[in-house]
Amino acid sequence: MTRETLTWLNTMTLIGHTDRRGTAWHYKASEQGGEPNHYPGAIPLKDVRARLFNWEGVHRRVAVELPASTFTEATHYGLDNKPMRWEVIGNRSALDRSDRDTGAVFGVVGPDYKIHQYSDWLLENVAGLLHDGLSVSSAGLLKGGAVAWVEVSVPENLMTDEGVEFRPNLLATTTMDGSSATVYKRTITDVVCDNTRAVALKESGAEFKVRHSKNSELRLEQARDALQIVDTAADEFRRQVAELCAIAVTEDDWQLFLDRTVPWGTKTGKPDNDYMRLLKEERRENLTYIYRNDPRCAPWHGTAHGVVQAVNTYDHHVRLPQKKEDQEPDRVSSWRTDRNLQRTVDGLFDELDRETYLDLEAVLEQAA
Repeated sequence: MTRETLTWLNTMTLIGHTDRRGTAWHYKASEQGGEPNHYPGAIPLKDVRARLFNWEGVHRRVAVELPASTFTEATHYGLDNKPMRWEVIGNRSALDRSDRDTGAVFGVVGPDYKIHQYSDWLLENVAGLLHDGLSVSSAGLLKGGAVAWVEVSVPENLMTDEGVEFRPNLLATTTMDGSSATVYKRTITDVVCDNTRAVALKESGAEFKVRHSKNSELRLEQARDALQIVDTAADEFRRQVAELCAIAVTEDDWQLFLDRTVPWGTKTGKPDNDYMRLLKEERRENLTYIYRNDPRCAPWHGTAHGVVQAVNTYDHHVRLPQKKEDQEPDRVSSWRTDRNLQRTVDGLFDELDRETYLDLEAVLEQAA
């Protein structure tokens, strides 16, 4: 995981519709320079292009350092002061950004890897498909530009009969470090908790992927299908919330759920040491407090929806980093913000919701 600074997050991410869903976790006006990165309404496409995607990904040649057999072929001396030479590897290239000359690269790939330029894959293809009901609601870069996303959303928050406020989105994301394909995925922002979660908890959220192969291209029909996902997501989400709110969870069920997700003892059956037991007690207490009292979850206490919200809220806003240096008070906020953004782009919060639901389902089946 990267360690984005507050300055980066306040200049290299753009957050829209703040008049409806508020500011981002990382909002800090003093870190934004002369141009705010938060927009009361939709984010203009020209701003995304000018502020984030004003460069291209490029292939750069890769060379390996080898011993020189003669002084005439040597290009330099190695660390041991012996003559060395550089030999270009023809079937490998380094991925980098066109505006950088520092030598830092995103990753090394093979000859068939095709760069999906952010301006093309995340802007141009989506721009031609936006209609009156959809607009860019967020966009950003992570890992120095190796990861990028653009989120398309409806202009108004929606509400279920159970009082859950939400917003259906299309998340378009890709990378320039060879780590993942280009993904177009349906997400739902639960405004009560400001979390992105999957519409379908039992199955993967609707999405399609395009690999970075040499013949890859995004067909217009595929993009239209992606936007169709957004247009029809509201009804699916309402149905899913209704189903989750209809599943009763007793206090005994909740205790069994804690025993399953934060179990006592090690995997080998040994008792926890004092430190691990203290950590688990703290986590169980935090989860229980959020589930029963936090306004982002308490209205649905006693339902499966409340359980899913409690775990998601804890993971977003309470969980602490494992590394001690990141646990310093002045670093936790930055760590959490970066982690939340990265996990949203990677779809890991969706996976967390699905795992929570499956754990709860197993507990309820056991208790039945």
